[in-house]
Amino acid sequence: MKPAGVVRKVDQLGRIVLPKSLRKRYQMNEGDPVEILVQGDHIILERYRPKCVFCGSMEHVSDFKERSICNQCLVEMTHLT
Repeated sequence: MKPAGVVRKVDQLGRIVLPKSLRKRYQMNEGDPVEILVQGDHIILERYRPKCVFCGSMEHVSDFKERSICNQCLVEMTHLT
């Protein structure tokens, strides 16, 4: 992990502000979903990308009945019938 050299305080509601330069660099816009991950003693923020509920792939994922599924698993499921 490369440090960004930016320090922010957490407010009384637990919020922090991401600097505009970081939001721009990582293409994060107002209203974009952000995933919060914990790895050891590190908290990691990532732009949320849906994952297939069956295989975990993030490639060619679409929503079906409020669940994410990749094209490959969808093709495999169509062969089950």
